[in-house]
Amino acid sequence: MIPPHSRSTAQSDADWPYAAPNGVDPQGARGGLRVDYPRDGRWGLRRWVPSWKLATGVVLGSIGALVGLFALIYATIDIPAERDVASRQATVYYWADDSRMVSVGDVNRQEIPLAQIPVPMQHAVIAAENADFYTDSGVSYRGIARAVVNMVKGEGTQGGSTITQQFVKNAYLSQDQTLSRKAKEYFLSLKITNQRPKQEILEGYLNTSWFGRDSYGVQAAAQAYYGISAKDLNPSQAALLTSLLKGPDNLDPSLSPAHRERAVARWNYILDRQVETGLMNAAERATYTVFPEPKAPVKPNSQAGQIGYLIDIANKYLKNRADLTDQDLANGGLRIYTTFEKDKVSALAQSVEAVRNESLAPQTRESDRNVEVGAASVRSSDGAVVAVYGGQDAVTHFSNNADTSAVPAGSAFKPFTYAAALEYGGLGFVPAEESGVPTLGLVESLVSSQNDAFMAAGANVGLDKVKDMAVASGLREESMARLDPTFSVGTSTPSAVRLATAYTAFVNNGARNEPYSVRRVERDGVALSGFTPPDAGRAMDPAVAQEVSAALQQVGANSVEPTSTRFLATPVWAGRTGANDGMNSAWFIGTTPELSTSVTMFRAEDGSTELLPMDGVGGQDSEQGTVFPPRIWADYQLAVAPESFVTVPETPTPPVLATDEDQGFGTTS
Repeated sequence: MIPPHSRSTAQSDADWPYAAPNGVDPQGARGGLRVDYPRDGRWGLRRWVPSWKLATGVVLGSIGALVGLFALIYATIDIPAERDVASRQATVYYWADDSRMVSVGDVNRQEIPLAQIPVPMQHAVIAAENADFYTDSGVSYRGIARAVVNMVKGEGTQGGSTITQQFVKNAYLSQDQTLSRKAKEYFLSLKITNQRPKQEILEGYLNTSWFGRDSYGVQAAAQAYYGISAKDLNPSQAALLTSLLKGPDNLDPSLSPAHRERAVARWNYILDRQVETGLMNAAERATYTVFPEPKAPVKPNSQAGQIGYLIDIANKYLKNRADLTDQDLANGGLRIYTTFEKDKVSALAQSVEAVRNESLAPQTRESDRNVEVGAASVRSSDGAVVAVYGGQDAVTHFSNNADTSAVPAGSAFKPFTYAAALEYGGLGFVPAEESGVPTLGLVESLVSSQNDAFMAAGANVGLDKVKDMAVASGLREESMARLDPTFSVGTSTPSAVRLATAYTAFVNNGARNEPYSVRRVERDGVALSGFTPPDAGRAMDPAVAQEVSAALQQVGANSVEPTSTRFLATPVWAGRTGANDGMNSAWFIGTTPELSTSVTMFRAEDGSTELLPMDGVGGQDSEQGTVFPPRIWADYQLAVAPESFVTVPETPTPPVLATDEDQGFGTTS
């Protein structure tokens, strides 16, 4: 073979064994460009290290390709027609038997020109959301990078977005958190920034943004929160509405004290931020010291009665289970199949109202005013919520009494203290059926609502263990009270839904259910994943559950008042408060192998979390109202499970024979 350096110029490419195809000289002397890689004349590892020329060429070529691709996408992407929010499909809720419950779909949106949106509202939004809005390119590269990182980490693509990007998402794209949607958002934002004035973009953003309370756009939001037109918003109110853009699910101050606390902090931040960005002077900022409380939310008439409370329960479950937001639900197109049974919902409401009408006289008795009732009924076998009573009317009473977490459980909490003492050995004995030693002290105290024995048991076993037992049974950690000596006797504030579900652990041999209210969700005819019933867990040892069950059946037998013709025939595991609790709340939880139903009664002014005294509710003989929850439970149980009671026919009264004296005989004149 002839070495390369000895090649004769007379030899043709065809004769030369090292010739490259198509006349390309392997040495780059003529005929085209040769990529010198792996590198000639190098040995070992150096042969695979590219030259600076090659590296520079690759980098420049890649940049050129990316620039070309960017230019191609930018040139070919078109700005689509704005999505018509008003044309979206409604969300429909269904009963447990798949019959239609209610359709939620009216869009509350009114577009107004930027001239009718006050400057303070514009300044608040710009300061809080995008301080360099009027000078930026329409996109946030840092936010896009964060979105890509989040996607790689499997956390969705949310990142800091400009006002333009948010407008594009609202007006042209879906709310899906995907990389493809983020890419479309990026290119559309650039194109719209180059083709439209910033004032038009800001106007579009303020007319399409979601503010909560079924409100799209600042005009609808001003009416929903303050009952005024957007043009009449003052800087303080504008700051509160702007705060809602971060998520009304967490910042609507009317929803809870925690929501209000977050809203106040965000409101203060937005006012301060306007000073920082030069959009408000410090002197004006100093005048806004009183939080602009919005008016109470208003539900549509289609959600009157108990329907609004049922939707509230279902929506909370959806947001926890499927990570949906209120805006996702408001966007519509969902078919939500619930666990609520229409006949049981109706029966529970009728039972509450019957007892209210028979026993309370708010027109004439001061102590009967502001009385509230909450109730929940769940299926004992799996925790399905079949009925709730959230208040007299969801349209006029916004707070859901069945799902509130502000009413102390009192003696209804004691079974968890009892279970903890048994489970963790705080009483120093084994279950009665194994040891033959009855636990009379706690049983008697449970039946009679005495506190001393339970406070001692809690101190002995450890209050942290009592809390662990309550949470393991299904009560929420955030509803647990401070761990002081009274913790064991019920200072915690679980909801009616949670207490009803937690009690099922006692009838299920210690197995714990998680409450659920939605069976299936469909979008465009396709079922969404993640809605199989939650798996059961283990709350306590079966022997512990059986021991507590025996005590709870004594409570049940002593709580449900018999009548002359009706007696309880089914064993009932029951917990309740009594007059000895001396609390501002009354509870009764009655559980059978089929249904677990909790009922609470308390007094509170609408919108307030401070409880009023229960003394004298329903008269002096009502034992601070504690007689009423068992009556509501019994009336409801009779309606939905009549087999729980045995009815004894009334014995006919024997005729009374008339005496001679009655007939007027033997009288003297």
